[in-house]
Amino acid sequence: MDLTQLELFRAVAEEGSIAAAAQRVHRVPSNLTTRIKQLESELGVDLFIREKLRLRLSPNGWSFLDYTRRILDLVEEARQAVSGTEPQGSFALGSLESTAAVRIPPLLAAYHHRYPKVELDLSTGPSGDMLDSVLSGRLAAAFVDGPLRHPLLDGRVVFDEEMVLVSARSHAPVSRPQDVNGETIYAFRANCSYRRHFENWFVADGAAPGKIFEMESYHGMLACVSAGAGLALMPRSMLESMPGSSNVSVWTLAEDFRWLHTWLIWRRGAGSPNLAAMLELLDESALATTTASSILESNA
Repeated sequence: MDLTQLELFRAVAEEGSIAAAAQRVHRVPSNLTTRIKQLESELGVDLFIREKLRLRLSPNGWSFLDYTRRILDLVEEARQAVSGTEPQGSFALGSLESTAAVRIPPLLAAYHHRYPKVELDLSTGPSGDMLDSVLSGRLAAAFVDGPLRHPLLDGRVVFDEEMVLVSARSHAPVSRPQDVNGETIYAFRANCSYRRHFENWFVADGAAPGKIFEMESYHGMLACVSAGAGLALMPRSMLESMPGSSNVSVWTLAEDFRWLHTWLIWRRGAGSPNLAAMLELLDESALATTTASSILESNA
């Protein structure tokens, strides 16, 4: 059974005769007769009741017509989703946890409102996991920490994140990594780009962290730091969004380590209407932010 057989069966069922269906699908009647008989043989049932020059659907034929219409409609929907110009269908998106929590909720809400035919599917995790998922095709795009260096990926910077060191309120001032040499830190798994950034911060000053406890969330990190059990590195935007952020001390990093860029990445050559729509919304958001900043500066 193939899609052509289903299309021919639907035509015959809806037209009620081989001759009319042949004219509709631009085929000779004998070809339709052969294909319908092949389909019936494959299914092991009669789809039509044959009455002289006219065909009537059998009970099995009516049931099969319902499935045929649903299958062909779904195939057309899939075709439109991957080759049409209107955003629609599934859009699997990945994101860093902090980006998902703070940066993109308004963006996703605006996307859903503007493109209701798109089914957004959001996954969160470390940058390494997101990169692998985009490369494998499981995700259409992902928000990850840059820079982007993979030859099979395209992307663009979409957010700037200020990274801050967080300690207990009672901790002595921190101006450089040597001030916290050997202290316990809390971080995500080893494939997290923010963790690598934290470790590189130590190395650049000839220092090293002590024990590294792997956590699953920023809220867990903040709770441990608040209790005086160690240090953590996180985006300032994420820290300020969490209850309890006033219970810790926040230390600014040197300029070389202070800022990181969040990228939206996708597999090279795998653009789609859904992705183009997301990029358009990001452009609009960036323009609105720039305009608002200019107005504030002019009124200052």
